[in-house]
Amino acid sequence: MAIEGYVDTQLLINGEWCDAASGKTIDVVNPATGKVIGTVAHAGIADLEQAVSAAQRGFEIWRKVPAHERAATMRKAATLLRERGQTIARLMTLEQGKPLAESRIEVLAAADIIEWFADEGRRVYGRVVPSRSLAVQQLVVKEPVGPVAAFTPWNFPVNQVVRKLCAALTTGCSFIVKAPEETPASPAQLLRAFADAGVPAGVIGLVYGNPAEISGYLIPHPAIRKVTFTGSTPVGKQLAALAGQHMKRVTMELGGHAPVIVAEDADVELAARISGGAKFRNAGQVCISPTRFLVHNSIREAFQQALVKQAQSIKVGDGLTAGTTLGPLANARRLSAMASVLSDAREKGATIATGGERIGSEGNFFAPTVLTDVPLDADVFNNEPFGPIAAVRGFDSLDEAINEANRLPYGLAGYAFTRSFSNVHLLTQRLEVGMLWINQPATPWPEMPFGGVKDSGYGSEGGPESLEPYLVTKSVTVTAV
Repeated sequence: MAIEGYVDTQLLINGEWCDAASGKTIDVVNPATGKVIGTVAHAGIADLEQAVSAAQRGFEIWRKVPAHERAATMRKAATLLRERGQTIARLMTLEQGKPLAESRIEVLAAADIIEWFADEGRRVYGRVVPSRSLAVQQLVVKEPVGPVAAFTPWNFPVNQVVRKLCAALTTGCSFIVKAPEETPASPAQLLRAFADAGVPAGVIGLVYGNPAEISGYLIPHPAIRKVTFTGSTPVGKQLAALAGQHMKRVTMELGGHAPVIVAEDADVELAARISGGAKFRNAGQVCISPTRFLVHNSIREAFQQALVKQAQSIKVGDGLTAGTTLGPLANARRLSAMASVLSDAREKGATIATGGERIGSEGNFFAPTVLTDVPLDADVFNNEPFGPIAAVRGFDSLDEAINEANRLPYGLAGYAFTRSFSNVHLLTQRLEVGMLWINQPATPWPEMPFGGVKDSGYGSEGGPESLEPYLVTKSVTVTAV
């Protein structure tokens, strides 16, 4: 039985909200209290087969809908999402923990994303290629690739689904998503908005259950033609390998370990305020979160003091409590991970300038933490902490900082602060990342590419580039007779 205004979550198969055929469910826990607040349906193989069959039928319907009609339906979904935003945001905070203000922003941003993709789908153009004979016409045609299988994580339950969903729908594909079992209600409400907006039965599907079983069934299935995943690098590599065995197109948005380079000429207060705000957003559980703070030694002490002051000003608490600016970690596993990261850092000589401990005994609260004098062999400088831990290290030359930023196999996002155009030029050319923000926080607008390089994945979930993996390019040559 759901409590605290939460709703039990069902599967969406062939346009119907339903329980799993087996009746099996999974408990959903509020990370602020550690208490069960509801359940989510646990799909089995029989449910998955129904979902895939529905997606195949839905694709044959949706691919024939004109782009401007698809756009109109998507825009209706965006309107419904905004109207239901407060309710959806509350569900998200209950199941994920982030402050209610952050949940509201995520839902409203999703509506913007829907509208951008709706319009971009109307700009999927083919072309006429000049031929070598006046009797010949050469055409390049873009067509939807087919049913899509998506896999999304719990840190942004709505945002991580909406980009994949919209890229599929605007290009004429059908879509099945295995959304996160820990945060199921808010993504379900996203899909409900599309269903209520008039997306035909079978075009969108939603399942939950055993991640390995679902991916092991959906990815090899002959009906599925495209796979998209957001999550850790190790899991992403496994899924990409499985998809490769079956010649499926893949978009992978994987782990990061974003460097922040604060140059000698940077505005220290600006750098600390912006990078600190980005670091502690969503309790640091963000793939593009700043993690390795590389600060010129001439300003390092001043920067550290400003960052510590900011961390200490954060109000930690239940995301539904007014004034809370940092909620709990999403699950108890993250608490254990933070303890491990801090233990390793201490042993290797880092200093805990503030934080470094769990708060209270109920819920998954962890204090905003700043580490200084962090050695390069510390775990926090080599593996993404995915929590509210900022690790600071000094450098003497910009080349040194760039080399350190590029040292790891990750290449998702990077940040830099400098007043020098020559520094901007050098950073733009040499940093091995898919996204770089200079003198500002991350602004992952839907019109801009969103994705990484190296072990952080490939493909984009933003910008016109995001549509290409959902499209087949067909070459057509016709001779007049």
